[in-house]
Amino acid sequence: MSEKIICKIYRSERQQGAYLFTTMEQDLDPVPALLLAKLGDLVEAMSLLLEPGRQLANANVETVMTALRDDGFYLQMPPGHAATFEASLAALVANPSAKQTFS
Repeated sequence: MSEKIICKIYRSERQQGAYLFTTMEQDLDPVPALLLAKLGDLVEAMSLLLEPGRQLANANVETVMTALRDDGFYLQMPPGHAATFEASLAALVANPSAKQTFS
């Protein structure tokens, strides 16, 4: 993958340590409404130019770029919280009427 992607990174006010990466062009449009609801208020933290080989603090740049290209967003959760958050979100998607809490 030799492309470069300009992305915006949002910080979740509800889920401490959660960061949502989006492309500059699409912004939040491709992010599922359920995910946005669970993340709560988002604050734009920064914009970055992503390219292969760039070092990111807590994510692999190629993984992020692939997710941005394929899905339009990438969700970075703090270590230890990702599995719980993903399981809760999957349960909510499977049964939208159920009330889920996220730790």
